[in-house]
Amino acid sequence: MELAKCTGCHQMPERSFFYKGWQFPVCARCTGVFIGQIMSYFMYRNVKKPIRTSFMFCEIMLIDWLIQKNEYKESTNPRRLVTGILGGFGLNVLYIYIIKNIFKSFKFYE
Repeated sequence: MELAKCTGCHQMPERSFFYKGWQFPVCARCTGVFIGQIMSYFMYRNVKKPIRTSFMFCEIMLIDWLIQKNEYKESTNPRRLVTGILGGFGLNVLYIYIIKNIFKSFKFYE
């Protein structure tokens, strides 16, 4: 649990999943972000993703967070998980895109 705190997760029990009485080390949204990031590595080469779609995925997660933060409506763990997956996927695709272009500009990657 301490290692997961280093990622910036609040680890609030009411916003986390439990398995057989044990709390996940990260909240539902961070669980989704990690899943989305892992998915993006496996799908990046096989699926062409426009950068706009990646930004849109990140915006969906941000909107869900803002709605909850400003207390318009409390988010649910399933919704946090889904928006986290989208946000993690989109963010990681953007990371890969940026790193790939940096390597291309220095001719490290063809």
